[in-house]
Amino acid sequence: MEKTVVKLDGLIKKYDNKAVVDALSLEIREGEIFGLLGPNGAGKSTTMNMICSLLKPTAGEIELFGYNTKKDLNKIKPLIGYIPQDLAIYENLKAWENVELFTSLYDIKGKELKTAIDSALDFVELSDKRNAFAKTFSGGMKRRLNIACALGHQPKLLIFDEPTVGIDPQSRNFILERIKACNANGTTVIYTSHYMEEVEAICTRVAIMDNGKIVACGTKEELKNMVRKNPDEEISLEQVFLTMTGKKLRDFVEG
Repeated sequence: MEKTVVKLDGLIKKYDNKAVVDALSLEIREGEIFGLLGPNGAGKSTTMNMICSLLKPTAGEIELFGYNTKKDLNKIKPLIGYIPQDLAIYENLKAWENVELFTSLYDIKGKELKTAIDSALDFVELSDKRNAFAKTFSGGMKRRLNIACALGHQPKLLIFDEPTVGIDPQSRNFILERIKACNANGTTVIYTSHYMEEVEAICTRVAIMDNGKIVACGTKEELKNMVRKNPDEEISLEQVFLTMTGKKLRDFVEG
């Protein structure tokens, strides 16, 4: 039986008495690449920030790997790696120094730390740039370094928030391949993107959010079957999104 990695039960987050996340309940299973889709303001980033304990819920419960975030936060933190949309790297540090900084936060030291740095940089194919300063990197290389910084402590759950915004197609394809490689190594992934083709390419199951709620959830084929008028009709995931939310996802791409 597949284990539940993430369990959200009645999750609510309010600002000025308005629910940005509204009574959200969801389960993500071990080994999934779980896609979270929604227009800007749907509550995706707020939900992920609560999962990472960067935001405190107004109400509801979050369990990760069977641990409750209110009681067992110290047990949970080493199990999660978070790759935010805004780069979380230090431009004036070298590549290896960036990975060292973030990995050492998990009390990894000595030879284990060196091995972790080497492994993370090798995984994103930046070993040859280990001594270069991050400020000299292209946008795609900075995104790759950002991922390396989240991998050093070998988390069991990786959360990607729009990791391909503003980069070239070659870098985007590289990142998607690395995400699939992480998943093949046993890591569960939560992935958000405005790019429907990315979700089509890598996600095993998808939830569509709108106005703080889950409006549909299932495999890509299950979602398509929800809106098909006949079994032979060709349906894209973008058509599903438009039907479920009344909005075109592309209209909400930032930048």
